[in-house]
Formats: sequence, structure tokens, C-alpha cells
Amino acid sequence: MKKILLVNPETPSTFWSFKNAIQFISKKASDIPLGLLTVASMLPQSWEKIFIDLNIEKLHDKDIEWADYVFLGGMSIQLDSFKKVARRCNGLETPVIAGGPLVTTEHERLVGIDHLVLGEAESILPKLVEDIEHDNVKAVYQCADFPLLHTTPAPMWSLLKQNKYAQMSIQYSRGCPFDCEFCSIVLLNGRNPRTKSKAQLLAELQSLYDSGWRGNVFIVDDNFIGKKQKLKKEVLPALIDWSQQHQYPFQFTTEASINLADDIDLLKLMVKAGFTHIFIGIETPNHESLAECGKAQNQKLDMIDAVKLLQKEGLRVSGGFIVGFDHDPPSIFEQQISFIQKSGIVTAMVGLLNAPTGTKLFNRLKSEDRLLNLMSGDNMDGSINFIPKMKYQELIKGYKQIVTTIYSPKAYYERVKLFLKEYKMPVKIPLRIKPEELHAFFRSIWKLGILENGRRYYWKLVFYTLFNHPKKFPTAITMAIYGFHFRKVIQGI
Repeated sequence: MKKILLVNPETPSTFWSFKNAIQFISKKASDIPLGLLTVASMLPQSWEKIFIDLNIEKLHDKDIEWADYVFLGGMSIQLDSFKKVARRCNGLETPVIAGGPLVTTEHERLVGIDHLVLGEAESILPKLVEDIEHDNVKAVYQCADFPLLHTTPAPMWSLLKQNKYAQMSIQYSRGCPFDCEFCSIVLLNGRNPRTKSKAQLLAELQSLYDSGWRGNVFIVDDNFIGKKQKLKKEVLPALIDWSQQHQYPFQFTTEASINLADDIDLLKLMVKAGFTHIFIGIETPNHESLAECGKAQNQKLDMIDAVKLLQKEGLRVSGGFIVGFDHDPPSIFEQQISFIQKSGIVTAMVGLLNAPTGTKLFNRLKSEDRLLNLMSGDNMDGSINFIPKMKYQELIKGYKQIVTTIYSPKAYYERVKLFLKEYKMPVKIPLRIKPEELHAFFRSIWKLGILENGRRYYWKLVFYTLFNHPKKFPTAITMAIYGFHFRKVIQGI
């Protein structure tokens, strides 16, 4: 019997951490470390396992000393915490087995890792488990292909302290049919989307339901609609039946490309299945910059019309935006502000272009001798890892202009009101007000309605929503709380 300690490094306060927002509902972390929990399910049942997420609890020396091996995962944004955990394990002479996106792409700059797992676990774990049992673990295990997902188990929910998280996560597919120059998805997961079966997905949802969870579920796919026909013919009809039978216990969030707006049948099926929120990489309203990065799918339609269609059909849209492309004109900053305000995208993440290791952008900039260092992994820390075509000072000044404008209380609350006006709530999703949500509302009154400088805009939103869109009031308060978090994040830029 082996003793395995699985550790998820700490994520700093970033745009997507929502740390300043989830405090309103007394949660410690927004998302779960899905990869580590799935790996835990792949390990032999007879092995003892302890899971520690540094976002919600502390790691003690006794935990490290107890283990035969420490399994350490992580993403680029968690690099500092990842290194600290590895050093502690080295000092206590407990071997470290590390994998995940950070390790796969950046292993050459990591020290103190005894055993590297490069790539996806499905192809690697059987041999790794065998070697652990025989105390003959190799230095490197590498996946040479992109494995099918038919053997991927459900996460080991029993290791998780669910009440500490704002939402749960599952995965249906890996890979994306598009190949944007700056994106590492194709590098990590390939261009041919691989999916789980309908039965697998439903079994995974049932296991999450049986664990007691009710609420938000993030389907963490690179592009959920990568295989549209399978979704429309098999998966979504089955998911609709499951959601209806269980009285819609989950509200789904996922990531997809904007061409979802071109398929109204698929869109309506997703809403009927329980999807309420979608993230889309919009990047830029400048067509030359879209062509530069290979984002052809965004050039084929009017993106503001597409966003409004999605929101009118019942999907709240979050968007990713980028400045710093070679073809960005001096007017790009005003263009981005105008697009974001007109679109009604409340959660608009605007970052400077960076080149992740191994991407097409990374290789191009390296060949042009423009690379400076490795990216930080933080979408909104104001850093850039290459020499831009635009004058650096002009780029940074313009970037700060965007984020300070769109997250100023006046502009932000105007965007929330526009969203509420155009958003159609899914009628199939039952309205459930949890005690923690009432608590969040009263906290918002204190922090946003009394303490914050922009409090008059908060109260305008409260009364506007109560008189014009009373059923959307919980959504309005959630958006107000998100704005508080975003304003905290941009203070460090």
C-alpha cells in the first residue's frame, strides 16, 4: 500500500480567481483542481490518499513526511507556490511527482522535481503506477499522443471539501478545432477535439449529484462546441433529459467559440440543458489583428450582434480581450472600450498579448529576436514577454486606460444595466435563493452601498433592477460584487 499526498498550489489574486468576490459568499476558492482529483481516481483504490488545496488550507510538514510520494500539479499562474511546495518536499526528502500544464510546457525551468509527467495522464498513469509499486520510478514519463477519453474516470469527489468552493468542475472534451497563434490549447490538447461518451458525461454528473453538490458547474473544455453534431444529436438531448429528471440541480458554465451564434439550434439546446454562462475569446474588434493571430472565426460575423444574440437567448457572455498585436492601431484602446461598453459584456477580461512557451506566437517572436522572458501566467498583471511593435510606453498607457475606464463604477454599472435589459433569463432554470446569497446581498449593501466611493451607482442599479427587472435581481447583485473584485485587481496594474 502506498501513501500519496496530492497538492494543488496556491493561486494568487487574479481576474479569474474571484477572491474578492467569493468572500461575499464565504468561500475560499472559485474553482477546484480538477486534474489532480481525476488523477486521484486513476490511482489504485488500495493506496491511501490525502488531498490538500493550498487555496483553502495549509500544508504541514507532517503531511509531507507521511507520504511516500507527493503528486504536485499546477498552471503557470501557480509557479511561485509550486516552487515553494517542491522545495519543502526536497527538504523533507519526500520525492515529488509533478505534472499538469505548467510542468508539460515549462519543465526545463523547474528544479527539485524528482519525476516529471509530461502530457495527459491517461497514457502515462498505468506505467507510472506499476513503477511506483515496484519502487522503480523513472525521471520522466511522457505522453507521445493525445489519448482518447473513454477510460477517464470521474473525479474523486470524496477528497474534496466542497463547501469551500464556489463551483465544481467537470470535463467533457479536450482540444479545439481552431489554431490561434497565441493559444497553447493546440500544443497541450491538439486540434481534433476528443470527447467523453454520453454515458460517461451523465455518470460523472450523477456522481457529482450523489456527492451532494447543487449549484454552478464549470465544464472546463477548451471549446465545448468543437464537435457540434455529436452535441446536437447525442449529448445535449441526453443532458436535457437528465437535467429535467433531476429538476435542474446544476447551472452550467463553459468556454466556446463565437460561432455558436451561427447555430441557433445548438444554442437553444444548450440553454434547455441548463447552460447559463459562456466564456468567449473575442480578443479584438480590429480585423487586421484578428487575421494576424489566426482568429478567422471572429471575422465571419458581427461580434456585437453575436454577443447580443447569445445573451437574448439566455447565455450570459464573458469575454476575453487582448491588446498588443502587431497590427493594433493607436486607436485600438478606444475601440476596445467602445466595443465592450456596447456589447453589454459585464465580465470583460482585457490583457496584454503574451506568448506562452511553445506556441506559434512564441516561435515566431523567437525567430524575430523579440522574446524577452517567459510569461507570468497572469492575464491582467500588465506584463508582456516580448518587444511590441507599438511603442511600449504607449501600449501600457493605453492598456491602463482601458481597464480603468471599463471598471470604473460609472462605466461598469452602465454595462450591467445594458446586460440586464437585453438578457433573457432561462425559464427552465428554477430560482433558488441560498442563505449564502442573502448573506452576500447584505454584505454588498455594506461594502458597495456604504463604504465604496461608487456607492451611488450601486444604489442606482439596485433600484433600476427592482423596478424594471425584479427577477434578475440576484444576477444584478452578483454582477455588482464581481465589479468590486475587478476594481481590486486593476489596482495592482
